[in-house]
Amino acid sequence: MLRRDFLARLAAGAASVGLGRDGSTFATTTPTHAVASAAAKLQRISISTWSLHNYFRATRRSNFNLPGPMLALLDFPDLIVDRYKVHHFEFCTTHFGSTEPTYLREVKYALVRTQSTVVNIPVDIPECGRHGTFSDPDRKTRMAALDAIKPWVDVAYTLGARSVRVGPGKVDPENLTPTAEAYKALAIYAQAKGIRVIVENHGDFGTDHPEDLVKLFKLAGLGRIGALPDFANFPDEPTREMGLKLLFPYASTVCHAKGLEFDADGAEKAFNFPQAMEIARKAGFRGVYSIEFDGPGDPYEGIQKTLDELLKYL
Repeated sequence: MLRRDFLARLAAGAASVGLGRDGSTFATTTPTHAVASAAAKLQRISISTWSLHNYFRATRRSNFNLPGPMLALLDFPDLIVDRYKVHHFEFCTTHFGSTEPTYLREVKYALVRTQSTVVNIPVDIPECGRHGTFSDPDRKTRMAALDAIKPWVDVAYTLGARSVRVGPGKVDPENLTPTAEAYKALAIYAQAKGIRVIVENHGDFGTDHPEDLVKLFKLAGLGRIGALPDFANFPDEPTREMGLKLLFPYASTVCHAKGLEFDADGAEKAFNFPQAMEIARKAGFRGVYSIEFDGPGDPYEGIQKTLDELLKYL
């Protein structure tokens, strides 16, 4: 494709329905009230590539045996827009085929062609995983982890994403200073590119004790990093209710509306989905609810059921 053709299509995509880096929504037409209401709800919804992780070769579980073609990241925008009419995505780093400029241009074109945006990129690399070194007491080790994460901030900038989700690595809850210093350094780098750094209640940190995440936000400096609340990543209902109430005031970009199990009427039964949505509403959350289906059964159906649940409560 000629460069001028690509740029023309890029401009056309930017003028269509989308979500800006500041979270604002926009459209080129003025639909009827009923259509605007439905469109407004869909503008608040994203779908994560993790929802279909078993169809990506890099994250397919050995015991998964449901039929369906394998996917590549470049397939995802067309698939999701055609099937669910959702135009916002989370792209997991494990699902990128490359970070080379030519590949990222192809990804960008897939977004432009489908009039879509990337809301958030969850950065899942060893340095910020459960045993990672991003919170290491040794500064040089932390800075090496930071250098491994920065290229994904650059990818987020290239694709027009609003945020990156970065895990803290192996944390000492009794000494959050190294963790806070690492996030502060990353946030300075990301903010210069208009990218928000967010932290999920995930793995060993922030799930059983979500108050530790709030301590981290304050240590890093309010406004430097934010929360990515995940509805399901808590051990029990009391901790979930407390955790979501603590985290949503720090959430501006995205939260994870997890799909786990559904009853005969299609309602989430593994946890109190309506309560989670009400907590988000009362906290004034205006970001995007990103569907992250991670339950048994057909993930395509799981995405649809999670989407239906969201549309009921938005």
